[in-house]
Amino acid sequence: MSKVAVLGAGAWGTALAMHIALQHEVVLWARNSGHVSGMRKARANPLYLGDFAFPEKLTVEGDLATAIDGADLILSVVPTAGFRPILQQLKALGIHQPLIWASKGLEPKTAKLPFEVAQEELGSEYPWGVLSGPSFAAELVRGLPTAITLAANHRELAQQAAQLIHGGCLRVYDSVDIVGASVGGAVKNVMAIAAGISDGMGFGNNARAAMITRGLAEITRFGMALGAKAETFMGLAGAGDLILTCTGQYSRNREVGLQLASGKSLDSILAGLGHVAEGVNTAREVMRRAEIIGVEMPITFEVNQLLTSQKTAQDAVNALLGRDQRQESA
Repeated sequence: MSKVAVLGAGAWGTALAMHIALQHEVVLWARNSGHVSGMRKARANPLYLGDFAFPEKLTVEGDLATAIDGADLILSVVPTAGFRPILQQLKALGIHQPLIWASKGLEPKTAKLPFEVAQEELGSEYPWGVLSGPSFAAELVRGLPTAITLAANHRELAQQAAQLIHGGCLRVYDSVDIVGASVGGAVKNVMAIAAGISDGMGFGNNARAAMITRGLAEITRFGMALGAKAETFMGLAGAGDLILTCTGQYSRNREVGLQLASGKSLDSILAGLGHVAEGVNTAREVMRRAEIIGVEMPITFEVNQLLTSQKTAQDAVNALLGRDQRQESA
């Protein structure tokens, strides 16, 4: 593998493209023609990632067919809501290259994880996988140490794709637990909203630690019910990503929780973010899926109640604190 097509020029897609372009040829695709023109002119992505200069091996493209032409690997970094449409476009173009995605969430209305969408659109035998783990674009692009997980449906693909992205400040560990990596990357965004609410209401360090720990228990229950391996949730794609998103200053989902705790409306918060906060839609879809598979998720339930304006932040907290005593493993 020597040429990579990165689809999606948000902050994370751009940061990954810039990192990979330090070693390989990279084409960064964006849908919006104005965005493409701006990046070509600036040789940077000021809209999402400031004035960090693109490496020489990175080119920008607005035509999808041209972007993937000659690529050895396709890396999709579009929002979860746009994942199925981009797969359908790629399928129409007759793609044959392995596909890795970095989308974290559940598809709106279907409550399906990205790998389930890929199964439906490309088939289970098509070579694909997911990139997940604790990673902020603003730190990777600065060359700060970062470690993530790449899980694929074929061990060889996981190793080859991980090796391609691995290097410099970025360590990439390979795995075949696509379910676990997908669940960890999706549900942690809901827990980050809960963490932001806790911090915004001034509940302190004890409450945050308890919320993260019990949040991890929810994520693990949900993932294992879908066929994930328990050990995945102790790694980068599980506990690692959860801790970062619940505590990091760049976490959009935590920011949503902080502002909800201050009394702002969800609509005004989302309008001011300028980026996608996947946890908002994910909370609803996780609850829909949890009810189908019979998994209890009290934190996710209360976050969803708050997001749909059925409860205040204080009411949601009171409901969690008022639950019956039980064994920690339950």
